[in-house]
Amino acid sequence: MSSLGELRSLALSARRGGPRIKERKPDNKAAYLFLTPWIIGVVVFVVGPMLASLYLSFTDYNLLRSPLKDPPPFIGFQNYIDMFNSGAFWNSFRVTVQYTLISVPLQLAVALGLALLLDRGLRGLSFYRSIFYLPSLLGGSVAVAILWRQVFGKDGLVNGFLGWFGIDAPGWIGHPDYSLWTIIILHVWTFGSPMVIFLAGLRQIPDMFYEAASVDGAGRVRRFVSITLPLLTPIIFFNLVLQLIFAFQTFTQAYVVSGGTGGPADSTMFYTLFLYRTGFLQYDMGYASAMAWFLLIVIAAFTALNFWLSKFWVFYDD
Repeated sequence: MSSLGELRSLALSARRGGPRIKERKPDNKAAYLFLTPWIIGVVVFVVGPMLASLYLSFTDYNLLRSPLKDPPPFIGFQNYIDMFNSGAFWNSFRVTVQYTLISVPLQLAVALGLALLLDRGLRGLSFYRSIFYLPSLLGGSVAVAILWRQVFGKDGLVNGFLGWFGIDAPGWIGHPDYSLWTIIILHVWTFGSPMVIFLAGLRQIPDMFYEAASVDGAGRVRRFVSITLPLLTPIIFFNLVLQLIFAFQTFTQAYVVSGGTGGPADSTMFYTLFLYRTGFLQYDMGYASAMAWFLLIVIAAFTALNFWLSKFWVFYDD
């Protein structure tokens, strides 16, 4: 009875606003302490430079001039106006968009095809997976870009192979009609990363769906269209967004393959290469900063467009 009376008194005191048991808040001091180096790094090396470049995009800043001793004059939106009125700027933007819209779908198609092949239970799957992933590790390197010049040069391996059939082919890298395609092929060749992600997605599709479709008489093509593709659309969407962002930022391949000149008739003058030449060769860092922020807006717009379109074709199995 006494315990019952104590419970009633506690209930009454709680109703009257009496003393309550305080919930113990978690102590996150240790977590913040370990996160401090990362937070400092983000502020100093990411957020700080981004804000500085945003300010510099509204100034006439020359890289050879010290901004502390000689502050760059503020010119408002003049850099952006000059940028939009520049034919060289729009040419680099066109080349980059063309490269992105062609290379990304081709790369994803090759990656998905090889993932389907490897998903059939081949012997030595780990070995093949490592071999196919290797180009993704080397594709952005200077060594591979130099090798690409040897493969598609006038006296390269491709022309040597075509010469066996009596075909006198041009120097692919030195021809304005084909130079961009050599870099597109290089991008498609680096299919390893999306292939591994596709392979992981294929492993998550339950076998019971394929078994039920086989009982109903569905063939391989029908099973691929009705089962594999719909259930794989979240993985396709993930790879698409990532590869679009990477493609817009392509620099090393274009710089090395074209020798840093932008290729014949500026056919491989990528946006990032034009930005680099403007900022670090012409020392017009204010103009280059404006170009960098425009590229950020373009990538964000393409990403937002993909997220909006995803509701029409991406299937999430809830």
